[in-house]
Amino acid sequence: MARGSGRPARTAVMLTTLLLALLAACAGAASGPATTSGPASTSGPATVTTTVRVAAASDLRFALEDIGAALAESRPDIVLATTYGSSGTFHQQLMNGAPFDLFLSADLSYPRELVAAGLAREEDLFAYAVGRLVVWAPNDSPVDPTAGLAALLDPAARTVAIANPEHAPYGKAAVAAMTAAGIYDQVSPRLVLGENVAQAAEFVQSGNAQVGVIALSLAVSPELRDAGRWAEVPLEDFPRLDQGGVVLGSAQDPAAARAVRDFLTGEHGRAILRSNGFFLPGE
Repeated sequence: MARGSGRPARTAVMLTTLLLALLAACAGAASGPATTSGPASTSGPATVTTTVRVAAASDLRFALEDIGAALAESRPDIVLATTYGSSGTFHQQLMNGAPFDLFLSADLSYPRELVAAGLAREEDLFAYAVGRLVVWAPNDSPVDPTAGLAALLDPAARTVAIANPEHAPYGKAAVAAMTAAGIYDQVSPRLVLGENVAQAAEFVQSGNAQVGVIALSLAVSPELRDAGRWAEVPLEDFPRLDQGGVVLGSAQDPAAARAVRDFLTGEHGRAILRSNGFFLPGE
């Protein structure tokens, strides 16, 4: 009896010891800092990263992809998490507490309103680019966009795409340009409105519109530069598209958000913006 009764006891002790060891190992793993590793490495500590959440106007998509890649070389500790959309829509979301750290608008008025509402500081407001407007159409469109705004009067232009002027600065600029040219009343019944200027470009690219008035930064992007033709709308035909941004007062890491701002407005960032079809402040 003594020999047989000892086996369950020894088994229980072994199981208890194993369970305690497993619990200790799990506790040790959970107690370390959260990190995001860079490229695989056989030596050296993992890089601790800070994510900067950016609400960006849709005309910035390709420029910010380039800027994010360049920023990673000098600041591998900063990761951009960018959402693209209409500046006016972002403005409303931010007024209602949307969780972003940095707002890059297609104009300066929306960031200024956030400062006036106490959601950001005046010293964190900045200009970074000047947007440019073009008439664009795919290569297979029956409309020749190189005629500029006059192309919108072509009978083949059954639908004309622009961004929604209610909340998209590029849409407001397109309406202003058509009004200055004296053609808005003729074109307005054929307008189709994108939620933002990138969606307006998609309408034309997909054939749902024969021609559109969009951002130059999209017309020269990798997706569109070989797919269509364009003509720039003279800058004097619409209110200047001074694009600006602001670091939000609710930013999780204001220093990291300001570092992104400084890179964007610095020499390297300005060169990337210029290569992506933007003018720069002061030009």
